[in-house]
Amino acid sequence: MSGNGNAAVTALARIQTDSVVATLKALHPDLQFEIIAMSTTGDKILDTALSKIGEKSLFTKELEHALERNEVDLVVHSLKDLPTVLPPGFTIGAICKRENPHDAVVFHPKFVGKTLETLPEKSVVGTSSLRRAAQLQRKFPHLEFRSIRGNLNTRLRKLDEQQEFSAIILATAGLQRMGWHNRVGQGALGVEVRAKDQAILDLVGVLHDPETLLRCIAERAFLRHLEGGCSVPVAVHTAMKDGQLYLTGGVWSLDGSDSIQDTMQATIHVPAQHEDGPEDDPQLVGITARNIPRGPQLAAQNLGISLANLLLSKGAKNILDVARQLNDAH
Repeated sequence: MSGNGNAAVTALARIQTDSVVATLKALHPDLQFEIIAMSTTGDKILDTALSKIGEKSLFTKELEHALERNEVDLVVHSLKDLPTVLPPGFTIGAICKRENPHDAVVFHPKFVGKTLETLPEKSVVGTSSLRRAAQLQRKFPHLEFRSIRGNLNTRLRKLDEQQEFSAIILATAGLQRMGWHNRVGQGALGVEVRAKDQAILDLVGVLHDPETLLRCIAERAFLRHLEGGCSVPVAVHTAMKDGQLYLTGGVWSLDGSDSIQDTMQATIHVPAQHEDGPEDDPQLVGITARNIPRGPQLAAQNLGISLANLLLSKGAKNILDVARQLNDAH
């Protein structure tokens, strides 16, 4: 690697990239890291809902091109922006410890002190996520939900300075990373690298947080099996307790009126980070973790697939097919 590592970063992720680079510098004080800011399709198209653009790699394609051309050596993403199937030649070489994965409601200044339940009838709530809109429409039918795009600064400015939105829904982790605690995936950072670049894989592999890794493998396996993405309302959540990995997933119709949800669990030992992992083609749902044993990784993947199959057996495919058709039609 000639002693240097280049990290590409989208405009929305500078703070996230800084945190990854700071960790790597502490581990490798002899290396120098250059941070290169880059824009993606998702950053540039701000007048169209994510679900309408029809591009699975909205926030990754340009960055992967830079990786492919060896212009950068690693890319820091919010893991939720990475498709569950990566293009050939790329892998997620590290998944960092997850922060708060919950959503946050941020209210217009005139509605401070309100809740979604107490907002006036027909109040407009902004979100860039079909999943959030469907879930909230089901619980708060008196509200209207509209797409809002842009980075955190842009969305907060639209909320505060315009009269269109009474509130907006954002990821808590993003607000916390920006230091905006007073306004309060998701929560996990993924580092994408070239799949065959062993030097860089070894460099970033130490960033793997074993519990977060296993939870994300289960979540991504669930989403991949359901072919979930920005165009359908699919949600998944994990929790680890007493050696049990709990996986909860659900699908919703676009208006939230129909849904299927369920939870499964599996006994999974969270290994020490330094334990030996697989040597041959170790990718699972686009993630490479050679320093984590294969058994727990496979168990997490199987849990995700099993829950997806359970929801499919209960009619999830029909709900998702209708949601895709309606989304494409509007």
